[in-house]
Formats: sequence, structure tokens, C-alpha cells
Amino acid sequence: MVLSRPALTPEKLRAAYADPAPAPPAHGLRVFHLGHSLVGRDMPAMLAQLAGDKHRYESQLGWGTSLKEHYEPSETINGFEQENDHPRFRPAREAIGSGDYDAVVLTEMVEIRDAIKYHDSSKYVARWASLAREANPQTRLYLYETWHKLDDPDGWLDRLDADLDRYWIGELLQQDFTRNIPERPVYLIPAGQVMARFVRKVEDTGGIGDITSREDLFQRKDSGEIDPIHINDLGAYLVALTHYAVLYQTSPVGLRHELARADGTEARAPSEATARLMQQVVWDVVRARPETGVPR
Repeated sequence: MVLSRPALTPEKLRAAYADPAPAPPAHGLRVFHLGHSLVGRDMPAMLAQLAGDKHRYESQLGWGTSLKEHYEPSETINGFEQENDHPRFRPAREAIGSGDYDAVVLTEMVEIRDAIKYHDSSKYVARWASLAREANPQTRLYLYETWHKLDDPDGWLDRLDADLDRYWIGELLQQDFTRNIPERPVYLIPAGQVMARFVRKVEDTGGIGDITSREDLFQRKDSGEIDPIHINDLGAYLVALTHYAVLYQTSPVGLRHELARADGTEARAPSEATARLMQQVVWDVVRARPETGVPR
């Protein structure tokens, strides 16, 4: 049953995250990823390699798919057959409603402003969260904060700075409290914030290892032009580290950096210096935000 109460003040919202998330179980985590190409196949596979044999996962993906489109049977999920043609696929409603998962990671479409305005993001974060809690009250729920296009007219870093509190927390996480009144909140996987911190460190110092600018985290099209939204192997590694640190509440510093893609092929590995900087930035960011649920 979805209830409602007045929106929390910023102070009360912060207080709701005063206590960290429960520690991950000793047997490891079974995780369900719901989202689109900014989840992809490779990032969850990298996360599993970082976590080791104790980690299991499944997913449902689409092309630019909103949480509403995943939730409503009447909605179309573009790219459904292509994106879910792999052994890790499991239908989302069946999976999240089964109670089988220790953690469910929700990913909203971007542009996040359009998702909120046209796809009722706040309502559908709350609906997916309610479905998961009803199936298993012990399931940990997470919202994966992503990013927008590099060529955003309002400035890529400026948007990452402003959008977290304004949209991801102020709209999406806030509405779970106002609609569901949960005992345990939806926690945050702050990949966008990690990207911003890492890019600033790289660009302020003129580069480190094999990365000199933000573009080095993103794919290139066949024409050689930068793909302004989809990350490459280096970006996927950075995002996988962020998921690992939040889900396992453990520092990623010292983890391996030579990994495989989901299809078993060798991923492009960051240099050792780049990997160590990525790992330290991730740990600094996730510990600084109480919304991650990571003990400070």
C-alpha cells in the first residue's frame, strides 16, 4: 500500500540517512539491475569480478528506458530484445517481486528533467521500491545517479553539481519518503558525483596515467567523434567501482583493474596510476554522502 505525507524538509531528509545501510551479508549479494545503456552489460560484469564469487546478478535493460516504461505493461521498451539477449536477463517484475535479491539498483532515463516531467520518475521510483519491499523487507534499494551529455548547454560539470540535490535527491529519493513512508530509505549510488570529482582531478593536473580529459571516459563512434553519453571500458570500470563501494560498504582501493567485458573479451584496463586515483576518488565520494548508506 502506498501512503503519503508532506515533503520532508532538507534537514529531515538528511536525518533520514543518519544511520548507515545494513552491512552486506557474509554470503555476498545477489543484485538486480534495472535500467538502460548506462547500466549496460559490461559494468555489472565488472562489478561481479570486483566482488568475486560471492556476487550474483541479473538485469532488465532497454534503450533510454524510463522506470515508468519498465513498470507499465502497456509501455514500449525500445531495444528490449537486443539489450536482454544474454543469460543474465530476468523479467523485472518477476525478479523484483520475487524477493530473491539482497539489492535492487534502479536507474532512471536521462535527460533527468524530462524523466521527471514526462515519465513521472518520482512516482515510479516509489512504485518499484514498494514492490521490492513488499516482496522482501530486507532488500536494500539503490538509485544509480548517472549523468547527461558532455555537450549539455548548461555545462556538464555544472549540471552534475546542481542536479544531485535538485533532482536525484530532491525529487526521486524525496518522493519515496512522501509516498511509501519507508523504514529504510532508497540509497544513492553517486556515479555522476564520482565522475565529476575524478574529471576535476584529472583536468586540473593536466592528466594522469592514460587519461587527460573527461572525453577519455566515453566511447567514440565509428566516425571517430566522441559519443557524449555512453561510457567506454574506463568509464565502466569507474562506475563499477562506485557500485562496489556502495553495495559492499568497502574501500575499492587496491582492487584489480584488469577485467573482462560481459562477453569474456579483455576490457581496456586503466593504467595503475589511473586505477588507484579512480579507487580513491570513489571511496572519498561515497563516504562523504550519507545518502549512500556507507558508514562515514
